[in-house]
Amino acid sequence: MQDILNQYDTVNEANVKTWFEVGTVSDFPENSGACIKYKTKQIAVYNFTRMSKWYACQNLCPHKMEMVLSLGMIGDKAGIPKVACPMHKKNFSLEDGSNLAGEDLKIAVYPVKIENGNVYIGFAD
Repeated sequence: MQDILNQYDTVNEANVKTWFEVGTVSDFPENSGACIKYKTKQIAVYNFTRMSKWYACQNLCPHKMEMVLSLGMIGDKAGIPKVACPMHKKNFSLEDGSNLAGEDLKIAVYPVKIENGNVYIGFAD
């Protein structure tokens, strides 16, 4: 199981080697998540229209090791955009992947860009 978790690493925009097209803006629900696949990774993508931003993170919950984060509720905690795991309600920052309860568990996050109505996620490979 740790091998699965180890394939997810946060990517900063400066480190992007591949902008992977995942669909059009209209393919993704507003203020909710959807899951896409990139190579062996499952990535949760959020069109957070209330904040006028897009976010992407690993779909794998690091606590229960289930591919469920795209089903989590999004919102904010003290202005930080977050996703709550639907299994145990742990909250993760969609900006840096940190656990908002201060626990060790964190998630990988990925940059998202929108060009000509298409959605792209940045990867370092």
